[in-house]
Amino acid sequence: MMEKGQLYQIKTISDFHKLLGAPAPEHPLISVIKIEPFEHVPDGIPGNVVQGFYNISLKKGFKSPVKFKYGQQAYDFDEGVLSFMSPGQISGFDPQKYASPEQSGWLLLFHPDLLWNTPLAKKINQYGFFDYAVNEALFLSDKEEVTLNQIVGNISQEYHNNMDRFSHDIIITQLESLLNYSERFYQRQFMTRRKTNHEILDRLNAELVKYFDDANATQNGLPAVGYLAKQLNVSPDYLSGLLKTLTGLTTQQHIHEKLVEKAKQQLSTTNLSVSEIAYQLGFEHSQSFSKLFKSKTEQSPLAFRKAFN
Repeated sequence: MMEKGQLYQIKTISDFHKLLGAPAPEHPLISVIKIEPFEHVPDGIPGNVVQGFYNISLKKGFKSPVKFKYGQQAYDFDEGVLSFMSPGQISGFDPQKYASPEQSGWLLLFHPDLLWNTPLAKKINQYGFFDYAVNEALFLSDKEEVTLNQIVGNISQEYHNNMDRFSHDIIITQLESLLNYSERFYQRQFMTRRKTNHEILDRLNAELVKYFDDANATQNGLPAVGYLAKQLNVSPDYLSGLLKTLTGLTTQQHIHEKLVEKAKQQLSTTNLSVSEIAYQLGFEHSQSFSKLFKSKTEQSPLAFRKAFN
């Protein structure tokens, strides 16, 4: 009997199948599970689990009060929503509210060992959406859903067929295609929610102005990406992805742009030394400040002040 709040470790895909009462997977390192209405709620399903594999899921028709947990938050899946989880993240659901006559979708599970000795083993870390928060899941259009369903169907068909020397490469290719399409669809979501995203950009600029004006930099150093993301109630990876789409800059580059803007203001309107300005902006060493300033403006701080005056 598990204690309330205790985390349950699921290390293998086979263990996950057993937990759901599903047949053993056809392949030990990858599996597609079709989500269908349950006639009864499976017994013994823990509320919180930590999985040892990747989990990409498309969930539809989970009407309230069915609550899935993605990370530490609950979410109502009232329409087709694609979510991504990497090994070590916390997930789960409330077993007492799991059964729904309208639920559908699929779970694509794959173990990191499947990617061993392939280019995708390194590239997969570049897909930031595996670290997005629950409210940053991907809402699919009907056309996008058809595209991903077809790819997942191809993967399922491939590992259910008689495996040969081509099977692994084909599965990896299909998996990478699914991830690339997902990245494209996230870019579409950034653009279609442009108003909301520009509001986040405006709030980010306001947070940076406030941070530097309130002398936070002097006390705490340069603002961290994680700190800013927390102030904006988004995940760090989502913030960087959004900014990259809107401005072409990562969050770190955006911080540097705002910092240089503030430095220019100080150099042109005060008699503070370069070292004093560097200190106020969160630099321990003025040389680091001068190097960053020159990389952004092609001038040293002193040269900028002289040219401005």
